[in-house]
Amino acid sequence: MRGEVLPRFLGSALCGGAAVKIALIGFRGTGKTSVGRILADRLGLPFLDTDTMVERRAGMPIPEIFRKKGEAGFRALERETIASLRDAEGVISTGGGAITDPANIADLRRHGRVFLLSAAPGVILDRIAGSDRPGLTGLSQEEEVRTLLARRKDAYLGAADACIDAGTRPPREIADIILQEIRGEAGISPDEKPSRLSRLRVKQEYGDGDSIAREGAKTRKRERDALLERFGLTTVRDLLDRDPDLRVCAIAGNPCAHSKSPLLYNRLFAHFKMHYHYTRFEWPDAETILRLAALLPVKGLSVTIPFKADVIPHLDEVDSHAAAIGAVNTVVRCGGRAYGHNTDWLGVRSPLAHRQGGRAVVLGAGGAAAAAVYALLSLDMDVTVLARRSDAAQKLADRFGCRWGALEDFRGSDADVVVHTTPVGMEPDTRSLLAPCDLERKTTVFDLVYTPPETPLIRAAKEAGCETIPGTEMFVHQAAEQFRLITGIAVTPALIREMLA
Repeated sequence: MRGEVLPRFLGSALCGGAAVKIALIGFRGTGKTSVGRILADRLGLPFLDTDTMVERRAGMPIPEIFRKKGEAGFRALERETIASLRDAEGVISTGGGAITDPANIADLRRHGRVFLLSAAPGVILDRIAGSDRPGLTGLSQEEEVRTLLARRKDAYLGAADACIDAGTRPPREIADIILQEIRGEAGISPDEKPSRLSRLRVKQEYGDGDSIAREGAKTRKRERDALLERFGLTTVRDLLDRDPDLRVCAIAGNPCAHSKSPLLYNRLFAHFKMHYHYTRFEWPDAETILRLAALLPVKGLSVTIPFKADVIPHLDEVDSHAAAIGAVNTVVRCGGRAYGHNTDWLGVRSPLAHRQGGRAVVLGAGGAAAAAVYALLSLDMDVTVLARRSDAAQKLADRFGCRWGALEDFRGSDADVVVHTTPVGMEPDTRSLLAPCDLERKTTVFDLVYTPPETPLIRAAKEAGCETIPGTEMFVHQAAEQFRLITGIAVTPALIREMLA
């Protein structure tokens, strides 16, 4: 018998009035096809398997495509197939490597919801044993699964609106979880929900498990609403009450009212037809901010001063760059877990790539300074850290094996690059740590402050005839990488600048 067909108003809730599109991503053996067929049946929608569509397009099975065209040929066919589904209605099951092309993610996300099905490497190996699919790495099957899972991890997490452990659940239970999500009944991550079996055990031991779950959801909602009231975010509360399917991102800082991130992200979400809203979480402590994030359908946070170090103890995983820098400016949430990254260092590195191997001075010794030092060292620069407090400069320099000194030591230095990382000069501050007479024409001056666009330091550097890089460039390059981590979609610096204009 056909499952329950959900009413068509779900199309409005799910996709802002567009066609209902649900995409399933994940490694081979995570059950995308089985779950997809059940979902399509219950929703009364077409089931679209991209691997099957690729085979039809090529007129041959996938192993033969790999033999004749190689992986590149297969990926090109996959890209064409997913592009053809950009505005499709249905449940889409994708190949395990589809997310390696950010253009695929943009097409799957357009007017749709993306669910990541995950499983432990051992479970995957058991499920794909005996498959005739060709390997992609030349490694043993076990090594290949572990290697590709690690290589694709950020892309999987970024591409997903929700993450579900499919290694311990049968397909019908996974389909139930997804249906709850798209109905707007899920107030928390799918992996925090009790399974049908666990609800049955609760009912047997304590009474009605579903009633307990509903009461818990009401309690969470009351706490959520109270925090939103305290944060002055009643508009976000109203948006979620009207549209529980909405996903949220935010900048977390104190202060953060000056940030351009809400403008940028909301324009990008509209550009890519994503059902997301970006807001501000401004509060005196990071722990309360992260508690609010846990109560909301938050996918990502942009972390700014003074919380880049404070958030680290509250995260489940921190990547190697953020750990080395000692600061997190990007948090990705999926499957009840929070992942920390640092993209600030890329925002410093990219605009200075033409100065590789030069002598650099970093002004400041805080979190932004650590990211700058890390970036400059990656460009093989000789780095000196200068700060008001020489002990702070020494502490940062010792971490990275650099020279250090006090701010007054800058005079007479022979720097090719100066990176300013302190808040001095940020509106309404009109000060500059350096005057035109302190600078030489050959020096490139990069001020990480971006409000105002032309800071007092940038004006002084221009007067001295220096090459200048405004803080907006750091913001542009770090934001491009941050958007990829949070959404899986690659954006160019040019598009970021266009969105900010």
